[in-house]
Amino acid sequence: MRHNHGYRKLGRTSSHRKALLKNLAIALIQNNKIETGVFKAKELQSYIEKLVTVARVADFNSHRFVFAYLQHKEATKKLIAEIAPKYVDRKGGYTRIQRTRIRRGDASTMAIIEFV
Repeated sequence: MRHNHGYRKLGRTSSHRKALLKNLAIALIQNNKIETGVFKAKELQSYIEKLVTVARVADFNSHRFVFAYLQHKEATKKLIAEIAPKYVDRKGGYTRIQRTRIRRGDASTMAIIEFV
């Protein structure tokens, strides 16, 4: 049983899960909206909101912290220069998840995650 467990494993190894969340975060930063499975979206939400909270400061250390997670220069620049300044006065809740459809192939519930 997973009582009070901290995260979803998503059926992947830890390195695969880390790479998945990194790539989803980069896609969300570049496109401002992506469609994925509900559980991936819920995990991505906590991942990206921590990055936005740090990026709001917009100093050298926040650049280093965000780049360490994303390993993508353009996404890091866009997050710190364009996305994070919108949320300086906001204390959290930078993203929204909306359930959209049931995928035909495997009947998985899909969701759109986007910046508010």
